[in-house]
Parts: sequence; structure tokens; C-alpha cells
Amino acid sequence: MPPPVIAGVDGSAESLAAAEWAARESVRRERSLRLVHVWSWHPRQDGEPATAAQRLMARRALRQAEERIGRGCPEARLEEEQVEGPATAALLWAAEQADVLVLGSRGLSAFTGLLVGSVALGVVAWAVQPVVLVRAAGEAAGAYVPAGPERSGRRDVVLGPERSGRRDVVLGLDLADPCDEVIDFAFEAARDRGSRLRAVHAWQPPAPFALGPGEIGLIEEPWRAAEWRDFMAAVLRPWRDKYPGVEVVETLTEGRPASPLIRAASGASLLVVGRRITQGPALARTGPVAHAVIHHAGCPVAVVPHE
Repeated sequence: MPPPVIAGVDGSAESLAAAEWAARESVRRERSLRLVHVWSWHPRQDGEPATAAQRLMARRALRQAEERIGRGCPEARLEEEQVEGPATAALLWAAEQADVLVLGSRGLSAFTGLLVGSVALGVVAWAVQPVVLVRAAGEAAGAYVPAGPERSGRRDVVLGPERSGRRDVVLGLDLADPCDEVIDFAFEAARDRGSRLRAVHAWQPPAPFALGPGEIGLIEEPWRAAEWRDFMAAVLRPWRDKYPGVEVVETLTEGRPASPLIRAASGASLLVVGRRITQGPALARTGPVAHAVIHHAGCPVAVVPHE
């Protein structure tokens, strides 16, 4: 049996949005959807386990998610599970059984953007399967926008043709280390949604002392972007061949990658970034780009681990 899409639910608005997003994703992937609620064992002062109240809260959270899915995506094939915590460890265990794990992000702040809870951050940093973080205020379905020409005054945005009415899937592409798992996840997501894929790469001029013979940084400034563009086209060429139905737009900009990715994610259905798997508990982390976009991007963010 193929692994299910798994959504963690706790009754919060974020987890309900995540459950609905996961339901639609399970239908797109032709997988079942498993709703998982994690509860922790806490003894009362007299030593009696407080499991009855916790199980009641779990049942309520699962029922709310089921009702939300029933309204938004009734065709999803549902199953559910209650797991004893701690939450991060339990969700990491669930992720090992999942095709993709979907979690809700935490609250919003006008000053810092999307604030992500410690559990979600811990799961993203440790999971060996893709994790998608969904915000409550975002577009749960992430599918449609009114068709029309794309407009932008920024020089670093490549303008595309008339839109099909579906939101882009955005890929954060690291040309210094292009990873098959990340690229394939993004192309598959765009194909399943009938969406355009926007691949975004930000390049930075290397320090002169770090250059080797023949490197792009040795090229005169006016030609450097053209060289990166040719390299980007070469990296994406086999993926265009594998997914011929996916329209691809390539976006190149000079500077650090987080800001152009966050801009590209505005109005997108999904932003896909990678996270390198590191060895040892002290080294588990999201990485600076993934950390920035999961806090500030205005759409669901998929973090795909890779070696």
C-alpha cells in the first residue's frame, strides 16, 4: 500500500487549514489521508493519569478537521490516529510513514511575518520526508487566481505569458548544488496542479580569492548573468523533458536568495525549497533560506530533505 499523506491536527486554525490542504494533496497524489493528533501523558497531583480529558480534546480536534475536510474536499479518503507525545518525536515518527507530512504554522505578526511554532520547526529540521507548512490565513487549496497578464516593475522578475488561472509553484533552485529530490518534488507538484513552475535562483559574485580557473565569477560583469542563465537552462532541461506538460519560467536575480523567493511566493500555490540532511543531533537545522521562507512566505512551504 502506498504511504499516505499525513496531517498533524491539534484543533488550531493553522492545523485545520493544514488538514484541508493535505486532503486536496492526497486527492492529487491518489493517496489516503491520515489525520494524526498527538497528546502527552500528564499525571495529576494524585497520580491519576489525565488521559480522559486529553482523549476528549483529541477526538474534538479530529472531528473539527474531518468536518473542515468534508466541506472543502469530501472526496478525500480519511483515516485517523491518536499518538502519545512528545509532539516533535511523535510527528517525526509519523513522517517516516508518510508520503508527505503537512503541519500548520503558528500565529501572525505585522512586524515579523509568519511565526512558526517550535514543534513545526523541530519537525522540519529533523524529518527525512518532505514537510509542508501551511498558514491559517493563506489559501488552503492554493489552486486558482483570476487569469490575466502578470505585471511587475522589478528587473529581477521574468515576465511570463497570459496566466492559465492557476497559481504558480515556485522552486528555490540552488545551482551550486542542484538536488534531484527538490526539483522533482516541485515539477511533480506543478504537474499535479496543472500549474506553471517558476524556478528562482539568486547568484552572488564570488570573492576574487575564492575563484578557480574557468569559473563564472571570472567573467566580466555584464556577461555573468547570461552565463548563469545558460547554466540554469542546462540544469532544468532534463526535467522539462521528464515533465513536458509543465510550463517553466526561469527567474534569475543577483543577491541573497530568501528575498526573491518570498516575493515570488506571493500569490503562489506552493513554494518548494531544500534542506540538507546532516548527521548528529547538534547539526540538525533548517538552513538559512528554508528558515527565512517558512517564517515569511505567504503561501504553503514544502521543505524537501536531501543528502
